[in-house]
Amino acid sequence: MILDLQKFRYKIRYFIGKYYEEPLVNIFISFKFRASTITLLGFFITLISSYFIYQGSFVISAIILLVGSSFDMLDGGIARKTNTVSNAGALLDSVFDRISEAVIFISLVFYYLSNGSENNFEVYICILGLVGSIMVSYIRARSESLGVSGTAGILTRPERLIILIVSLMLNNPIYALWILAIGTPISAGIRFFDSWNTLRKK
Repeated sequence: MILDLQKFRYKIRYFIGKYYEEPLVNIFISFKFRASTITLLGFFITLISSYFIYQGSFVISAIILLVGSSFDMLDGGIARKTNTVSNAGALLDSVFDRISEAVIFISLVFYYLSNGSENNFEVYICILGLVGSIMVSYIRARSESLGVSGTAGILTRPERLIILIVSLMLNNPIYALWILAIGTPISAGIRFFDSWNTLRKK
C-alpha cells in the first residue's frame, strides 16, 4: 500500500515538474533570478501567510501559502538548470523549509491562544503536528547522511503543505492539524524503522 502511494506520488511529481515547474523555472531564469533568491522570497511569502493565519483569515492565508510553497519547488530547478547546485544552497533551502513550516504551526498556536482555545487542546495538536513533521524530515536527512534513502512513509513536506492549504481553504485548519498530529508521528516511525533495518543489514 505504501509502495503504491509512493509510485502515485512520483507520477504526480513528474507531471507537476513537467507542466508547472519547468516553465516557471525558465521564466525566472530569463529574469536572472538566483536559486537562493527564490528560496528567501518563498520564505517571506510564507511569513505573510502566517500573519493572516494568526489573524484568522484562513482562506487568504491559504492562497498566499500556495504561492509561497510554489517557490519551494522552483529553487532546486533553477539551481540545476543554471549549473549552480551547491552544498551551501542545499543547506539554505533545507533550513528555510524547516523554519517556514515551523512558522505556520506557531502562527496557528498563537491564533488558538488568542481565540480562547478550550483547555489549549488545539495548541497541543499544533505542537504534536510540528514535532512529527520535523521528525519526518529529520529522519530522512539523517538517513541520507548515513548512506540510506530514508524515503519510506508518507506525509512528506509537499503532502503536508497540500493538507494545510486545503484545510485553510475550507476555513478550518483543525482538519489538517488532526491529520498531521496523528499521521506524521506514524510516518516518522515507519521511516525510522525502515532506515534502521536497512542500516542493520549493511
